[in-house]
Amino acid sequence: MTLAFADRVRANEAEIVARFTAIFPVKVGQLATELGLKVVRAPLPPKISGLIQPSSDAAAGFEIRVNKYEMPERQRFTVAHEIAHYLLHRDDIGSGVVDSIMYRSNLTSRKETEANRLAADIVMPAHAVSRELDRLGGSRTEEAIEQLASIFRVSVPAMKVRLGVA
Repeated sequence: MTLAFADRVRANEAEIVARFTAIFPVKVGQLATELGLKVVRAPLPPKISGLIQPSSDAAAGFEIRVNKYEMPERQRFTVAHEIAHYLLHRDDIGSGVVDSIMYRSNLTSRKETEANRLAADIVMPAHAVSRELDRLGGSRTEEAIEQLASIFRVSVPAMKVRLGVA
């Protein structure tokens, strides 16, 4: 498995991520739980996809809140995005990181880009996407992209970005 920024993820946590990304669609809620994070689906203000904040109720000390009104595919990516913040930027979370629908937060754009890239590796592992694309005939047609998005339970635009056809 190729994991973005693997050199910055703690070895034990990288092993957990590797175990979960071996089977797809990746169970991001269970992955978060295994990492000691608490995930709560809650009503959040419009255009706020999710956030990660300190929590005494979570073994790792952080809680992910995801906007329950957004599409399930968006929720999955948001959970993966917040997991990525935890894995890569936990020292910068402070009192919390709120991510808008465009994944803009109070963190630098570099850190947001890193979180998006790692989130993509979590919900759409490159090896698995490649294998499934080959199984579907290898062409990046709209139909194949829609099938891949369905298999991995992500949005079509997210899969297009993953395949480099966006």
